[in-house]
Amino acid sequence: MHRFKIDENLPVEAALLLRKAGHDADTVSDESLAGSADAKIADISRKEERVIVTLDLDFADIRAYPPERYPGIIVMRLKRQDKLTVLKTLSRILAMFEQEDPRGSLWIIDEKQIRIRM
Repeated sequence: MHRFKIDENLPVEAALLLRKAGHDADTVSDESLAGSADAKIADISRKEERVIVTLDLDFADIRAYPPERYPGIIVMRLKRQDKLTVLKTLSRILAMFEQEDPRGSLWIIDEKQIRIRM
């Protein structure tokens, strides 16, 4: 089981999907953090030991958010960012969480592949 923080730019159903798979997932909106700066969300996620899941490409900047300093960062870099595409992509990677630990790494996910940077 992993702990996730779902950014406000993802549908609430993303947290539900992760919970259904046995993970602990909360949303930025659940904690009244909608509209907060990325740095604040990253800091809170680090304190709560939660992997950030987001569409925000700023989190892919390893100079600003070095993966080894965080419980994990998953950036979904999708051409289409509608609810169906996001949930389908997230569903596709659920099995990977049993084989790969996202802690301390940056995952960049698109429609076809997952790139992992430690």
